[in-house]
Amino acid sequence: MATVNKNTSGWNGDNKDPWGGSSNNQRQPNFENPFDGLQKRLNRLIPGGGKGKRGFFLLFLIVLILWALSGLYRVNADEQGVVLRFGKFVTQTSPGLHYHLPWPIETVQTPKVTIVNRIDIGMRGPSSSFGNTTRSMRDVPEESLMLTGDENIVDIDFSVFWVISDASAFLFRIQFPERTIKAVAESAMREVVGNSEIQPILTGARQKTEEGVMSLMQTTLDSYGAGIQIREVKMQKVDPPSAVIDAFRDVQAARADQERARNEANAYANKVVPEAQGESEKILRESEAYQSQTVAEAEGQAKRFVSIYSEYIEAKDVTRQRMFLETMEKVFNDMNKVIIDADAVGGQGVLPYLPLNEIRKKGEN
Repeated sequence: MATVNKNTSGWNGDNKDPWGGSSNNQRQPNFENPFDGLQKRLNRLIPGGGKGKRGFFLLFLIVLILWALSGLYRVNADEQGVVLRFGKFVTQTSPGLHYHLPWPIETVQTPKVTIVNRIDIGMRGPSSSFGNTTRSMRDVPEESLMLTGDENIVDIDFSVFWVISDASAFLFRIQFPERTIKAVAESAMREVVGNSEIQPILTGARQKTEEGVMSLMQTTLDSYGAGIQIREVKMQKVDPPSAVIDAFRDVQAARADQERARNEANAYANKVVPEAQGESEKILRESEAYQSQTVAEAEGQAKRFVSIYSEYIEAKDVTRQRMFLETMEKVFNDMNKVIIDADAVGGQGVLPYLPLNEIRKKGEN
C-alpha cells in the first residue's frame, strides 16, 4: 500500500520555496533601516557620526558651503540675467558666469532676449519661423476688418515680429507683454489705415503702411517702458471684405484699363508733340532765313539802283546804252535767236548763227 508523504511545512519539501527554489543560505533583504549605508558613510566623514558639538558644526559648515555655492548661475548667450532681492529688482547681468546671494535672499530670471517672437493679428493658425508664411490660417474678422479714410472697409491680416530689448522692463513694467503688443499693434494699424485711402493700401502703399505702423507701435511701447523692440511689421493679406471682393476686382480691372489707356495716350502725346515742335521750329527758322535773304536782296537792289542812278546823272547816254544792252542780253540769253539784217534786199538778210555757248554746254554734258 502506497504511503503519502505529507509536507507539513507548506512548501515543496527539502526546504524549497513554492517555485522550486532552495531557501538554504539565501540572503534576505534588510528592510529595517534603509539608511544604514548613509549612516556609515557619514560616520567615516564626520567624527562621531555627526553626533556631538564638533560633528554638528562640521555638518552645519558643509550645509552652509553648499547653500553659498547655490548662488552660482550662468547666463547663456541668448539670455539676459535679472537679479531680484526679496522680489525687488537689483541689477541686470550679461552672458557669462555670475554669482548672487542664495535663495531665498536673491533669485535670478533669465529671459531670452535674442529670439524673434511673432504675434499674428487678424488670423489664427500655427506660427512659423521668421520670414516664412503660415499654413492653415483662420481669419478673425473682428481683428482684421478696418475702416479706411475714404470710408471703405478693408480686410488686413498682418504679423508683428519683436524681441526683448530690456529684460527688467519687460518682466516688471507690463503684466501681459504679448497681450499688450497685440493690442498696440491692432490700434496702430487701425490709426494708419484710418488716415489712408483704400486704393494705395491695396496697391503701392504697403511698405509705407508697414513702416507707419512699426513707428507708431515703437513710440507707444517706449512710452509704456515695455523693454520691447519691434523688428518688423509684415502685412500678410490685404483685401476688400469677402462679400464685395468680386465687385471690387471689377472696379480694379476697370481702373487698370483706364490707367493703360492714359499711359498709351501719354506715350502718343510724348511722340507727337516733340515732332510737331520740331516741325514748327523748322518752319520758323526757314521763314527767318527767307526774311533775311529777301531783305538782303532788296537792300542790294536798292544800293545797285542808287549806284546806277549816280552813274546815269553823270553820263546819261552811255549809261542808258549800257543798261539797254544788259537788258537785251538777259532777254535773249535763254531764247532761240534768228538774226535778220534789216538793210538786206530780197530777203537775203537772214544770217546764219552759230550758238557756240550751247555747243560748249552739250560737249561738257
